[in-house]
Amino acid sequence: MKTTQYLAEVVQELSQTVHLISDSEAEKLVNQILESKKIFVAGAGRSGLMGKSFVMRMMHMGIDAYVVGETVTANLEKDDLLIIGSGSGETKTLVAIAEKAKSLGGKVAAVTISPESTIGELADIIVKLPGVTKDQSKGDYKTIQPMGSLFEQTMLLFYDAIILRFMEKKGLDSNKMYGKHANLE
Repeated sequence: MKTTQYLAEVVQELSQTVHLISDSEAEKLVNQILESKKIFVAGAGRSGLMGKSFVMRMMHMGIDAYVVGETVTANLEKDDLLIIGSGSGETKTLVAIAEKAKSLGGKVAAVTISPESTIGELADIIVKLPGVTKDQSKGDYKTIQPMGSLFEQTMLLFYDAIILRFMEKKGLDSNKMYGKHANLE
């Protein structure tokens, strides 16, 4: 198969994931972002990279948002929100971060394939995304892609859709957000 044929298949897989995500779960997450003073995002590996892109866009919208583990990350306080992106919901470091956030009075949102996981059990909000875990042992979706690629791609697009919904609710457009884009380059 040619590279562009693989790309067409990946895009087809992604287009089928949209209808498997709950609008009400997504709206709960949007509303919690609106209600929270600070937002923290965590994920491991490629899921973490998707989270970093989400934090960047929230920053562009004027949201006080941080990537967990970075040197410039603020302290989590009561009623702040931690969003964890994890396909399995069992990554030990992320479980510990969720437990710590709960102990500090924070809210936890899980973006995951596995709502019944340890992180899912700790979460106040769960958004279930379709896909399969990196070892492809969990998940209810078939994919030609390796490991957790479908989940990670769906997460990136879901996070971008959350940004669009937030923009709609706050009356923001791209021009207003561009004013917060880095300008020291």
